[in-house]
Amino acid sequence: MKRRLEISELIFKIISYLLLTVFSLACLYPFVYAISSAMSGYEAVTYGKVVLFPKDIQFEAFKKMFSDNMFWNSYSNTLFLTFFGTIWALGIAIIGGYALSKKRLLFRKFFNFFLVFTMWFSAGIVPQYLNYLATQRVFGKVGITDDKWLVVIAMGMAAMNIILLRNAFEGVPSEIEEAAIVDGASEFQVLSKVYVPMTKSTIATVALFFGISRWNGYYWARMMIRDKNEHPLQVFIRLKLEEFTNPEEMAGWSESYASDSIIYALIVCSVIPILIIYPFIQKYFAKGTNAGGVKE
Repeated sequence: MKRRLEISELIFKIISYLLLTVFSLACLYPFVYAISSAMSGYEAVTYGKVVLFPKDIQFEAFKKMFSDNMFWNSYSNTLFLTFFGTIWALGIAIIGGYALSKKRLLFRKFFNFFLVFTMWFSAGIVPQYLNYLATQRVFGKVGITDDKWLVVIAMGMAAMNIILLRNAFEGVPSEIEEAAIVDGASEFQVLSKVYVPMTKSTIATVALFFGISRWNGYYWARMMIRDKNEHPLQVFIRLKLEEFTNPEEMAGWSESYASDSIIYALIVCSVIPILIIYPFIQKYFAKGTNAGGVKE
């Protein structure tokens, strides 16, 4: 038999659900507005007639975007950076977190402190930029001319994610590791057969963090990737925005859709992959964050 809620509990639940509903609608509205603006006609978008639902529905902005080869090129570049960047960064985070979780690691406290220190104090953008330029020259000397690999390899370090995995690995019972070692497992086998399966929630969460970071990456991709054909989607959207806000470029615009509609169409297409992937990882999110964020 269910316990009857008290008045205070009922009021608390009503207020909580009301606030969550308002917050959810506030998060959903920009995406709905972007879809509506991408599908609306020139006058509706230009004169701010679009509030929620599209007006003068047309799909010319999407057709124009899909017919642009640079759009598909930038999309493929973003997929490249996200896929290889996530794998590379996740591999470093797993290995780093595993090593730092071991009390037998020499100078373990120093390495842990040094890792956290980088979160407290940053060298700044200018030293980081100079460091990436030096790395870019090194890559050029060894024959790596594709600047996308610079974004993938040189930006694969994330102290917060390493700490999350370190805490998750420390929560694995040492008896299981000892049993695996007795059975003849090597260090790599202990990591891959024991620690990774037992912390898959945290690993999935960290992979989501890395994936979103690489997918939305803009600043360093624009700064370090010199070839426009290698620019990711976020840089492509920014360049399009600069083009459409230039009066000289927009002189004589006579299309049935507004230039902003193309920007909104690009934004919608850039968000869709994350919306597709997130529901599959959501079940690991809360569990993985708690497991990696709480140290006993």
